[in-house]
Amino acid sequence: MPDIKVSAVTLMGKKHEGRGVPCEDYSLATQRDGVSVVVVADGAGSKQYTHARFGSKSACETVSELLINYFDALYYENREAAVRSLIIASVHVGFSKLIEQYKLDSLERLSCTLLFCAVKDRRVLIGHIGDGLIAGVSSSGIRPITMPQNDSAGRTYFVTAPHAADYLRIVKTTVDDFHGIALMTDGVQDSVYDENSGLCKPVIARMIETCAQGREKSEKEIASILSQYIVGASNNSDDSSFGILFFDGTKAPDSGKLMKSAEKFGKSSDTFKELQNELLPEVKKAKHIISSCSANPAPKGTPVDDDREEVRSSAAKPAPVKKDEKEDAASETKMKIDSNSKEHSMWLLKVVALLELIAIIILLIKIFFNVGG
Repeated sequence: MPDIKVSAVTLMGKKHEGRGVPCEDYSLATQRDGVSVVVVADGAGSKQYTHARFGSKSACETVSELLINYFDALYYENREAAVRSLIIASVHVGFSKLIEQYKLDSLERLSCTLLFCAVKDRRVLIGHIGDGLIAGVSSSGIRPITMPQNDSAGRTYFVTAPHAADYLRIVKTTVDDFHGIALMTDGVQDSVYDENSGLCKPVIARMIETCAQGREKSEKEIASILSQYIVGASNNSDDSSFGILFFDGTKAPDSGKLMKSAEKFGKSSDTFKELQNELLPEVKKAKHIISSCSANPAPKGTPVDDDREEVRSSAAKPAPVKKDEKEDAASETKMKIDSNSKEHSMWLLKVVALLELIAIIILLIKIFFNVGG
């Protein structure tokens, strides 16, 4: 298992500096209890997001604590939708304190993107909502792990968006092929990543390599690179955050062989909406067939369920009755069995749902007090 080193740097962009607007980015690198975590966030920049800088700071702190305290629970939970929902819920728990503190009229005031990576032993847990980039560096080169998430108009997605959990991407993997992992907000991403070709520029590997010198020297050198080549390169530069998880002792890529250019991705007029519309008639037809299949008779030769056969064989032989009475009796018996089975199933489902709800409430309470402390 390689020695893991972390660092994180945030610089104010020239655009905010010139306008007298506070830095809305935030980054955090933490190592505790065998877990290494880096989180970066970019507060939304429009005028309605008045407290976005507080939102990005809160989101980073909340998620960092969540990943340190509950890494195993999050990593081993197979229901990804539940993991995504819980992470967004924990962020909103932190935001609720800010709403009370600043008497805010809307959750959207705190809007921000969110990128995180946590490592424990050989396990890696990555999450990303919104723009920005998470890139992996290995001996073979640099590749994007999660890419910027913008709509056709260039707008991104925030942790405060309706159905935010649907946009949160989760990646679970291991450290085996990594030399380092870099997380960055769009202020850096725009300069080191080409969305048209998916190319990550060699400077990412150079910044990751600074971690070999230790955190203090690494953050000083990263700040210098960002200041000289990214933030300082334009009077209209955005706030910039760059975080690193470095796996010391692993093989670095050959800098002379790193790609410096790449062909653009092929263009296509296909859209997901068109795919949905094309598939919709077949989906409706399939739903109708599926919903009505319970009325179909069992195929011939279908094995009889053992439990149902036992019920039938254990029943006392009825006295001779007319054909109609036989059918009525059989129908009544079947209805009772089905009814009991349904009631039993419903009871089990309610118990399971209640237990899951209690578990989530307990976890959120723990998160609330951990963050509050």
